[in-house]
Amino acid sequence: MPDNKSANEQQPSKFQQAITGEWHGLPSVFDVDGGHTGFNKVNRASVFEGDKVTYWMETNFQNSGPLRNRFDTAGARFEFGVIDSDQDRVYCGPDFVGAGKPYGLLVDSNYYSPGWNTDLRTVNLILPEHGLQVYSSQLFEADTLVAVFNGLYVVTQDHKNNPQEQQKVANFLASEREAAKKPFILPVKDAGQWTGTFEVYDNKQQRLGDSHVVIDYKPLTLRSAEVTVTMKGAIERTFTYKRSRVDAVHTFEGPDVFGNGRAYGRYLWSTQHFYGEAFKLKSRDTLINDNHDLCCVWQFYQSNDEKFTAFGVLDWTPSANVLTAKYIK
Repeated sequence: MPDNKSANEQQPSKFQQAITGEWHGLPSVFDVDGGHTGFNKVNRASVFEGDKVTYWMETNFQNSGPLRNRFDTAGARFEFGVIDSDQDRVYCGPDFVGAGKPYGLLVDSNYYSPGWNTDLRTVNLILPEHGLQVYSSQLFEADTLVAVFNGLYVVTQDHKNNPQEQQKVANFLASEREAAKKPFILPVKDAGQWTGTFEVYDNKQQRLGDSHVVIDYKPLTLRSAEVTVTMKGAIERTFTYKRSRVDAVHTFEGPDVFGNGRAYGRYLWSTQHFYGEAFKLKSRDTLINDNHDLCCVWQFYQSNDEKFTAFGVLDWTPSANVLTAKYIK
């Protein structure tokens, strides 16, 4: 039988294909200091209809304090057009105006919300092997942070009619309600390793290959650790630093990188500057389970220009308790 479709008929982008279905989450809402103020129950989908793409989102803002007045939509459904492509995803309003930049299963977006009066930096990474989408939004007035949203999502294909999918979502949201408020704290007493493979893209969104990542980790005190990161493959780097934490603020204290970061629940944003080089790393690291496994999005900059975007999951394996009980004889 001949194919009746035109050769020129628009096809969905790779990312659009990957997000097919209805996504369900309970993102946490944080104030600028990292205080957890509540949740925003969300169902959302990006629907490809050949000549147009419509993104819709239904929210239930379960929050208290001043942020509720700003972000509660009183049940109004978000619905906006998207220009879909593998190069850019352009958001055409009325709810969001701006664009997202896809790197395979990752989209790094920057857009404006007229209703919220905020400029958003949103990062979404799909983890098919985990059945998750790892989501975060930083919300700004110009360069001033005003709030942070973050959380995990699961997908369904027939949620309205499928009781099993409905129960799956209900169970997931219950677990998210408990897990979302947990802070970003790495193993306090156990040494060990994180290992995994990152996909690596250049600044033209072309995949360069993979990098195998090993992070050797050894606590020094209850709030500090010595860390060595080794990357082999598309990115070849080894760097060591001491990291420490005071509440939600994390610092990276050399010798190879210096910088800091702030955690909002299970998510940590940081900037690390490589000593003696015009090279830096901006990262978003997420604790995705109680095993300390990390979902990482690492963006490297050379002379302030984007050079690499790398992302993947690092699995934690403990080796030994290095801060055991002490005694005086």
